[in-house]
Amino acid sequence: MKPPIYALAALLLAAASAQAATAMDPAALRRTVDAFLQVQSAGLPGKVTVTVGNIDTRMTLADCPAPEAFLMPGSKAWGKTTVGVRCAAPSRWTVYIQANVSVLGNYIAAATPLPQGQAITETQLVTMQGDLTTLPASIATDKAQVVGRSSNVSISAGTPLRLDTLRSQPVVLNGQMVRLVTAGSGFRITAEGKAIANAAEGQVVQVRTQGGRSVSGIARAGGQVEVAF
Repeated sequence: MKPPIYALAALLLAAASAQAATAMDPAALRRTVDAFLQVQSAGLPGKVTVTVGNIDTRMTLADCPAPEAFLMPGSKAWGKTTVGVRCAAPSRWTVYIQANVSVLGNYIAAATPLPQGQAITETQLVTMQGDLTTLPASIATDKAQVVGRSSNVSISAGTPLRLDTLRSQPVVLNGQMVRLVTAGSGFRITAEGKAIANAAEGQVVQVRTQGGRSVSGIARAGGQVEVAF
């Protein structure tokens, strides 16, 4: 004998309720992603805001007591990103959730037009604030990173400065007479030579001694080259 219609409906409702009771809560998934990105973004240079995207409520996943979040290879907690969440037990499943990590911080921009090749001074710079994740890569975040360097191209006022478009001014010029310095415990030896290339502070430069020998050293300000003993 077939059960009455109300009994069948009750059975279906009970089954649906049981399934809902054991389904993964979408809010728990979002909390897992948020907590993971908060840890991954710790230490970034600015105020971090994590926004987790919506989860399709039609998706049904078995409840998981210990969901594990992870980043895809090549991804990072920076700007728009995708976070994976997986479960190992009692049921195995993996889901991918969109998120965004914004970083409000300071960056350096040109306060005035900057001619190509001209040494940049502090008065030509301005500190601005914005979402660093939307700005070009290798953005300068401190004036000290820029002062004394020059741009490979002319830059208009208001343009954010990228470190990969700047070069350090040479402290040693090709053909310049320089002082070679070798120092050790209790001694210091100096000699003269001629640089055979341009070099910025801290770069390795070749120098030809008065005797015709070529040596390598570290270029320093004031026409000095440090040679390891």
